[in-house]
Order: sequence, then C-alpha cells, then structure tokens
Amino acid sequence: MTRPPQLPDLALPPGRKVYFASDFHLGAPDAARSLERERRIVRWLTEAAKDAAAIYLLGDIFDFWFEYRHAIPRGFIRLQGKLAELTDAGIPVIFFTGNHDMWMFDYFTKELGIPILRNPISQRIGGHLFHIGHGDGLGPGDHTYKLLKRVFTSPVAQWLFARIHPNVGIGIANRWSRHSRLQNGAADSTYFGEDEWLLTYCREIEQAYHHEYYIFGHRHLPLDVSVAPGSRYINLGEWVNYCSYGVYDGSELVLRHFDKENG
Repeated sequence: MTRPPQLPDLALPPGRKVYFASDFHLGAPDAARSLERERRIVRWLTEAAKDAAAIYLLGDIFDFWFEYRHAIPRGFIRLQGKLAELTDAGIPVIFFTGNHDMWMFDYFTKELGIPILRNPISQRIGGHLFHIGHGDGLGPGDHTYKLLKRVFTSPVAQWLFARIHPNVGIGIANRWSRHSRLQNGAADSTYFGEDEWLLTYCREIEQAYHHEYYIFGHRHLPLDVSVAPGSRYINLGEWVNYCSYGVYDGSELVLRHFDKENG
C-alpha cells in the first residue's frame, strides 16, 4: 500500500487545541433553516477561536458549491466573514472538499487564505499521527458513486458545467443536492458494526501505517470506534441533527456536541 500523502507536522502550544467539524450542509433543506444553522456554526467558531491552534473543516460544508470564474453561490456570508476573521487573526483553517462541495477551486485560498485539500492526508499534530479526510469514495463497495465522482472531478465535466449560466447551473445543482442523505436521516442513524466501510478503510491503512486517529465526516453519524490497539476511528457526524465536532488537546481527541439552543 502506498503511504498516504503527509502534511508538515503541526506543533501544539500549551493550552491550545485543534478543532474538527464537517457536514454543515449549508443551503439545505431551505434558506431559513440553513441561516439558523449558519449562525450556530459562527457561534461555535467564535468559541473555538479562543484556544484554537487550527481548525479543520472536513467537507460538505455547503450542500452545493461551484465556483465560476467570476461568480460563486450567493449566501453563507456570515460563515465566510468569520473564516476571514479567523485567518486574519493567524488561526489556520484547513478545508477538505466533500462530495457536495467538490467543485471548490481557488476562491477560498485567494480570498480567505484557506488551503483546499481534495484527498485524505496524514499529519502529525502534537504527539499523535492523524489520518484526515472527508470520507466519500473510500473503502469497499459504492461503485456507482465512485464512478460518478470520477466524472464530476474530471476537468472536462467541470469545463462543461462552467459553460452553463450561473442562474441555471446553480439552480440545477441545488435541486440535485436536495437528494442528500440528510433527507433520509433514519439510514444515517444506523451503525453497521464491522460492516462500516470507513472502518474497513481505516483498518487497511492501519495494517501498513500506524495512526493514532482516523478522522472523517460524510457518514453523518458521530462515531468513536477502535481500529486497532492504540488507534481509533472518529466520525464527526453532522450539524443538522447532532452539532457534533472533535477537539484535540494534545493528549486525546474527544467528540462533543455544541448546544443547539444556548451554545
């Protein structure tokens, strides 16, 4: 097995923490509920900034995103403003694309100073080695989606979609994205035990390269599962039902839930 790509080590000063979140799905299921969730996320980021050494956003932050050369989807300005505030203050924000926002290009990097990563990476943070990504298309099965992802990530498909006027293209894509699994929460509330495909993926990596933590989103279910002795798979869940996130203090990573009413 090929060693996963690795980012430079991230030192963790005393008293600082690293935060992980994914699957905000901003834009779904409608504008009003998305706005309420966006405000909650901004409050969470404000709290996290008090002791954050870095913040990792692990994909599907938007229910749909496509960057035209001179246009981006309208909305989400509160989140973008908060992210600009964080990076201006020197807090690194790292963004992984998911299956709903894979058509991010260079807007966030140029405007907000946020690197965009498209594949899982490994990184030593503090004293532990992490393997981090969104989680789509990994592990066994799901061959239909893996084929679709190859199509959607091809430069030809992206070029063709960019030829469609934004009013039409974004409208089509928004209707498509509303078929998100978030509309069928019952399926995502089921834990499949040893048949969890991301757990299978983690164990395959672990056989060749030891990591203390495997951190993913996509699954929409908060999980903390043993991969092997000294190694854990953490799924961050999502923010429509759980408002769940991970926080690492240099000694351990734990899952927490941001208070939807008072947080």
